[in-house]
Amino acid sequence: MVPALAVADRLRASGAEVQFVGADRAEVQLVPAAGYRLHRLVLKPLPRDSPFGAVRALAIDTAAVAAAAALLARLRPRAVFGGGGYAAAPVGLASALMRVPLVIAEIDGHLGLANRMLAPVARRVCTALPLPGHTGPKFVITGRPIPQLPNDRAAARARFGVAASETLVLVFGGSQGARSINQAAIAAFAQGSFRVLHAAGDRDLPGLTAPRAGYDLRGYVDGLMEAIVACDLAVARAGGSIWELAAAGRPSLLIPYPHAAGDHQSVNARYMERAGAARVIADSDLTPELLRAEVDGLLADPARLAAMGRAALGLARPHAAAVIASEVLAAAGLGGSVGSGAHIAELEP
Repeated sequence: MVPALAVADRLRASGAEVQFVGADRAEVQLVPAAGYRLHRLVLKPLPRDSPFGAVRALAIDTAAVAAAAALLARLRPRAVFGGGGYAAAPVGLASALMRVPLVIAEIDGHLGLANRMLAPVARRVCTALPLPGHTGPKFVITGRPIPQLPNDRAAARARFGVAASETLVLVFGGSQGARSINQAAIAAFAQGSFRVLHAAGDRDLPGLTAPRAGYDLRGYVDGLMEAIVACDLAVARAGGSIWELAAAGRPSLLIPYPHAAGDHQSVNARYMERAGAARVIADSDLTPELLRAEVDGLLADPARLAAMGRAALGLARPHAAAVIASEVLAAAGLGGSVGSGAHIAELEP
């Protein structure tokens, strides 16, 4: 939802009216909280391990195309923007049937199933990074939309009680945490003079214990963007957060989630590593000893950390949300103009 909301905010700032279409996941809380109307469809993701379940889900989602067409007929949007998740597929297909211009975005290192379905009928496909086999005028590399980064690093560090002279290592996985990283980090950093801020996820937190003073173990870090700005080094998965790390100019040690769809986290991580912005450890190779050796080696070399930070900034695309919003407005026939009062339907990613 973070990229979709960032684009929606840019569209709204241009004068467009934006409404969301989604299902029953995070959008139910996040979209109204951001001040947008949410239209909900009855949808079911396609299970990959149950033929019967796939047939049932396909029937439900096929019916959702008709429901989406009826919704679009009522809303009469000038354009539709799809963020890539399963909810985007029926509404994107309905927009194609009704000849409503469609723009889609892929925030990972490969086109997901919904975007593979919609790419042939989309006016524009916005991608976070170059995707082999997907080139031409329809495809534009925009980066991943992110919220506005805090611009006061001293204030961000003060929020987490980190002094200017201290070193902060930030550890986090996805929204649910990352069990292999959680276990390795707590063992690896049981000794040390540097500070650790560790977002372990609420699922694993009850079974974990902070190993020492200066080790701030939490289920969830409210204000992760501030934590990224505040840290000196991040240890993380390699999902969409690589773009926040890049925009903040933070060096990172990335451990891609090995079961991500299309292995896109490995694609993300190697993209960062090739540019010199990150070091990569395969999840299968992760041990406390290797993690501590890698972190110690990086922290002992300030010049290398600084170079990695500069390389990360070189990959950053902080204006991705604005670029994608301009593509949506152009598809709507508005040429990216502001103050148009256009009506845009946005699909839950």
